[in-house]
Amino acid sequence: AAMPGRARALYRRLLLLHRALPPALRELGDRYVKEEFRKHKAARPAEAQRFLREWENYVALIQRQINEDKHNLREKSVYGIQLTEEKLNDFRDEQIGQLKELMDEATKPNKKTTISKDLEHKT
Repeated sequence: AAMPGRARALYRRLLLLHRALPPALRELGDRYVKEEFRKHKAARPAEAQRFLREWENYVALIQRQINEDKHNLREKSVYGIQLTEEKLNDFRDEQIGQLKELMDEATKPNKKTTISKDLEHKT
């Protein structure tokens, strides 16, 4: 019963957090969050738990990176992390495709922001 409330709170937190991102990343991130939460509305409890845990990890990471960026602790804004081979192997082909699309969109030329490029070794 707590899951829908937890999901809604996390969803709101994500969209608020994205306000601190550069406009292009904010738009991309918001679109992705909305799609993913919509797709997982009817997820089984175990999958829902994992889904929410991964998004909570993302919130913590992006919050830390936004704070570092605000304090000019890095020369260039960099958002995201390098996914391990183990993590990538856990993804379904559809998820790998989505990550590739996100990476392509986020790393288009003329962006002042960088995300980790971590899918190139995955075949």
